[in-house]
Amino acid sequence: MLLKKLDVLRKLNEGYAIAVIRGESSEDAYQIAKHSFNGGIRSLEITFTTPGAEKVIAELVADGNPNMIVGAGTVLDAITASIAIMNGAQFIVSPHFDKDIALLCNRYSTPYLPGCATITEILKAVSYGVDVIKLFPGGHLGPSFMKDIKGPLPHVQLMPSGGVSIDNVEKWITNGAFAVGIGSALTKNRVTGDYSSVKKTAREFTEKIQSIQGIYH
Repeated sequence: MLLKKLDVLRKLNEGYAIAVIRGESSEDAYQIAKHSFNGGIRSLEITFTTPGAEKVIAELVADGNPNMIVGAGTVLDAITASIAIMNGAQFIVSPHFDKDIALLCNRYSTPYLPGCATITEILKAVSYGVDVIKLFPGGHLGPSFMKDIKGPLPHVQLMPSGGVSIDNVEKWITNGAFAVGIGSALTKNRVTGDYSSVKKTAREFTEKIQSIQGIYH
C-alpha cells in the first residue's frame, strides 16, 4: 500500500501540472478534465464544489488510462474524503489542514495535500504525516513566500494552488515547487459548450513547464 502512495506522489511530481477542475455540472467537469488531459496535463483534481464530483471521479477512473491520476479537491471533512477514495480518488486536496482527513488518508495510503498559509500550519500538517503541502492561496502568498519557507524547511514539499499562470509558473518552478495547481487559468477563455480552449491552454502550460524544466534540470 505504501508503494501505491509513493507511486502517486511520484506521478504528481513528474507530471508537475495539476488541473484544478470546478465544473458547473458533472458533465462540464468531465469535459474540462478530458480536454485538460488531452492537452497534456496528466493529474486531475475534481473539486467537490462540482455537483456530483464523486461521479466524475468514478467516470474518469473507469476510463482506465494508466497515465491519468485522478484526485478530489475542496475536500472539507473526512466523510467527503472517504466518499472520494471509495469512488477511486488517488489523492485528496483541501483548502485547509484537517487532522481527521490526514488520519483517514494515512489509513488508506492516499496522499493528502492540505492547504496551508503559515509555517505553523505547515509543520502541524507534516507532523500528521502529510507529504506535500498545498500552498494556498498561492496567488496571495507568491513564489517568494515559498522560497522563504524552503529556507528553514528545505525538506518540505510545496505545491502552490491559486494564482498560477503561464507568466509566473517559471518562478514557482525555480523556487522549488513540487508541482503546481492550475485552476481558472484553464477555463478563462472557454466558450459554453466548446472545450477546445481548455485543451489549448493545457498544452501551453505543459510545453512551458517542460521547456523550463529542460533549462534548470
